[in-house]
Amino acid sequence: MARAPAILHLGRLQTHMQNLESIESKLSRAERLSPDDALWLYRSAPSDWLRLWADKTRQRLHGDAAFYNRNVHFEPTNKCIYACSFCAFARRPEEGPDTGAWDHELSDLQALLDAHPAPALTEVHITGGVHPDRGVEYGEALCSLVRDTRPEVHVKAFTAVEVAYFARKSGITVEQALERLKTAGLASLPGGGAEIFDPEVRKKIAGQKSPAHRWLEIHEIAHGLGIKSNATMLYGHVEEHRHRVDHMLRLRELQDRTGGFMAFIPLRYRNENNALSHLPEVSPEEDLRNFAVARLFLDNIPHLKAYWVMLGVPQARAALHWGVDDLDGTVDDTTRIYSMAGAEEKNPAMSSARLEEIIRAEGRVPMERDSLYRQVALRSD
Repeated sequence: MARAPAILHLGRLQTHMQNLESIESKLSRAERLSPDDALWLYRSAPSDWLRLWADKTRQRLHGDAAFYNRNVHFEPTNKCIYACSFCAFARRPEEGPDTGAWDHELSDLQALLDAHPAPALTEVHITGGVHPDRGVEYGEALCSLVRDTRPEVHVKAFTAVEVAYFARKSGITVEQALERLKTAGLASLPGGGAEIFDPEVRKKIAGQKSPAHRWLEIHEIAHGLGIKSNATMLYGHVEEHRHRVDHMLRLRELQDRTGGFMAFIPLRYRNENNALSHLPEVSPEEDLRNFAVARLFLDNIPHLKAYWVMLGVPQARAALHWGVDDLDGTVDDTTRIYSMAGAEEKNPAMSSARLEEIIRAEGRVPMERDSLYRQVALRSD
């Protein structure tokens, strides 16, 4: 009777090895992985194997380079018409400073730019809450201020969710809104607001926020207008591995059509001060496995970013060995989205020198980039 469990175990082991060999063969030939492959990697691949193959893929794409830029964030408001259950950042539109709500003026953006004179800055990242009173005209004002006063600074601004509301509020199409924003100085879109595309999961965590097809549609329109963008995935809450694979598959399919995504940024759910705080956060190992699967599955999105502000510096450093080639930028204590939700970096700021020191310590070559991943400087001193 003891032979049956032994035979079953042997059969499972053989299946495991066959799956591993099949996927390894595909990767060796630079052949695309299937969704079933990705799901199996999440559930069954040995961690050492994942790290090795993700790092090989990163090496093939980028050599020893690890990228960063000199950036700041401007978050115009945290007043928002949506009430996403994972969000610790947003406040209701009627709330005031006593509850942590804010509304910045254009003069605040100018003061931020003035505090970072050239050449201290190459990018300003503008995202915030979806304010009920602000249409595309407000977005234009923000972009044109940067364009007119600091033309050398790249404007990466507005999630697809913000763009959708700008268009609705101003009574125009999304394409018209993006054209106007581009004319005003918008140069690329960030990847926020994607969360998880599965409709049932999205309903649980993102309420009435724009559905997945709308997020994808807006990025496709942007790519058609020559506006590059990034893509994110919020993981580690109520989703399952299959939902992550579905999310990345939709991104991969859009990238096949447009080629407009520059980087994929997995964003770990943080569980302080929000309606999902009862959920535990994923383990550090799961973070790294998630990066590795993303690098192997998203074969057509060139860059994989570990956002150190959200992960914390030690975990971002580790991710450089799991397929990651980009650490984001200097930030200079200009964002509150993740610190309000319990991220390790409460006052996130790093100098270029410190980022380069970290990159070198991990055996990589620091590469300063602009927002479109063009080399600014390759430092060797």
